[in-house]
Amino acid sequence: MTGPIRRSDGNRQPPPSRRTVLRGAAAVTLATAATTAATAETAFAAGAGSSLTVVDHPGAQWLPADPANYRTARRPRGHPVDHVIIHVTQEHFDDAVAVFQDPGRRTSAHYLVRSADGHIGQCVREKDIAWHTGDPHYDNRSIGITHEGWVNSTDWFTEEMYASSAALTAAVCARHAIPLDRAHILGHHEVPGATHTDPGANWDWDHFLELARKVRADTTTVKRRPVTTGR
Repeated sequence: MTGPIRRSDGNRQPPPSRRTVLRGAAAVTLATAATTAATAETAFAAGAGSSLTVVDHPGAQWLPADPANYRTARRPRGHPVDHVIIHVTQEHFDDAVAVFQDPGRRTSAHYLVRSADGHIGQCVREKDIAWHTGDPHYDNRSIGITHEGWVNSTDWFTEEMYASSAALTAAVCARHAIPLDRAHILGHHEVPGATHTDPGANWDWDHFLELARKVRADTTTVKRRPVTTGR
């Protein structure tokens, strides 16, 4: 994210309350995620995003950022979308939403993923430009996905969060023809001139990309599956 929300000191984060960390069993299975991703691609291609009350990713909750915290646009017509930027909030989910809805903060992200269960909030439409990297060039050409948690604690990066975020990332990349690789999916700290360190050394890039590629492969299978009819 482009600026500290409340507590930028990673050593002061509260304990991970409101959830049980279940590394071995994600609440969102990859099979379900693949079906969701396929549905997202179909809806996006059909123009379901024409209404401001309709999210771009099925199942996401619409939690709109204040208009002062992003720029309306007509992407990809106005700007190509060729990167996904991964962030960590350094704050609780609800407090991050409050920041995005505060017109004085001048920051936002397209999506926000909750730690406990992988729930996704969409705060800015994909066609619009969220202010999340600190670099206008990267803002113009990217989708920002931020995750509830603190960079110095692995406890926040639950399997539920990884599975949900991987499915979201796979769907975003499919919609915008973005390769699922580290050249196009960056951490905030990798944006030129960034002063932030998120998502940090505890973010498991190999696991995250493995899940995203599995969703991408399963989504292709779902889309190719023949339709059967009863007699």
